[in-house]
Amino acid sequence: MKKHAIVLGLTFLGLAGFAMFAGWAFFASSKLGGGWRSLGPIWPYVVGGVVVVAALAGVLMWLAFYSANHGFDEPYDPDQFHHDP
Repeated sequence: MKKHAIVLGLTFLGLAGFAMFAGWAFFASSKLGGGWRSLGPIWPYVVGGVVVVAALAGVLMWLAFYSANHGFDEPYDPDQFHHDP
């Protein structure tokens, strides 16, 4: 149990540190160059990339669940269709 607490604690500290860094980077980058207004031309590409990745992930998950629910992931049994005369 102590090992799990240490792992969870280190995970929480790592995620908290990353969140602090991401927040600092987000606010610090707003002062560089033209600020957030200079990012305007790339937003359609960012949104398009997110939509394409989400659609691909959704299709691949649907295929995985479809094959699992229809028995395509079962191990092959060569004796399944073997009939003795």
